[in-house]
Amino acid sequence: MTLLRKVSHTASSLFYTIPGSSDTKADHEKLSHYIVNINQKKSLPKILEQTALCLNEIIKDRLVAVVIKKGHQLDVWIDPMAGKSSISKIITKDFCLTDKDQPNYEYINSYPGAPQKRMIMNNLFSHEIYREKIFFKIYTLPGRKRYIQHTEISKLIFQSACIAISTRILINNLSNAAVIDPLTGCYNRREFENQLKRSISGAIRHKHDLSVFMFDLDHFKHVNDQYGHLAGDDVLKNIASIVQSGIRKGDILARYGGEEFIAILPETGKKKALELAERLRIQISKKVTQYNGHQIKVTASFGVTQMDPRFKDMKHIIQNADDMLYKAKVKGRNMIMPGLFKIVASESNPLLTKSKIS
Repeated sequence: MTLLRKVSHTASSLFYTIPGSSDTKADHEKLSHYIVNINQKKSLPKILEQTALCLNEIIKDRLVAVVIKKGHQLDVWIDPMAGKSSISKIITKDFCLTDKDQPNYEYINSYPGAPQKRMIMNNLFSHEIYREKIFFKIYTLPGRKRYIQHTEISKLIFQSACIAISTRILINNLSNAAVIDPLTGCYNRREFENQLKRSISGAIRHKHDLSVFMFDLDHFKHVNDQYGHLAGDDVLKNIASIVQSGIRKGDILARYGGEEFIAILPETGKKKALELAERLRIQISKKVTQYNGHQIKVTASFGVTQMDPRFKDMKHIIQNADDMLYKAKVKGRNMIMPGLFKIVASESNPLLTKSKIS
């Protein structure tokens, strides 16, 4: 209610002093309505969409871009009509970015009545807000002659949007803390099971393939015993990073146990899952973790399975992947074992050839 009271006391006086303002009460009510809407939205895109609508309807400004800086991470949301190359040059200059800096660019959804012609950045306005250790920079273009009161009203709108965004980020961080393994940044076991249930339902509904692989670091106890648990933690973080970089954006990786990980591969058949597991196995075996002058290398064993149309429950899929992982370890480690097929090298395909297990 604090923000709404501020809008109520500040906006009304501002509207009454804008030259040519005909219906100050209506404008004041619209602004209050938008402020409430902005703070009720539960996703960043929806918050930005309401902010864009509010700016356009209240003072005829167009929201061009919003930059959100959290630590070293830079997220940029732009109007599709702004032109990514144009706005990126401005942001690169404003934030002193180098060629190595790569912000995450997303688009603000177009709103009803928004002009679709390409925008010219000559009269670009910007406003900066720092809140809850998050830095916001907001760029707008005026659609009519701008008075100082317009700037003050836009500040109220920006403050409301930034409060809503920072609150949403805080809520998301708290939610993530409950489902993310703090050491590796992967999902934890409980969240993995929730994700797998949803993935199974989606695969059944859309008749898509679904595969899972489980892997375990070979003789990992030796690493902890020889170099210490802090060294082991570094190894786990490095291996998790390799796998997270090697899977697709829609794939899901979780830390299932101490040095055991499991991944969900939506819309992926057994052959592709085996190929992916083999690539990751090779990358893991080549990774060297530097710790206190020591060079630590590990290998991993993989168990791969695909959802069987006859057995669509979560426990069966996990057990099948676990069984195949056990077989890989029994057969010598640093290898992958499938649930229905085994890998046999051949000249035509040295990576993978399918053959039935008798």
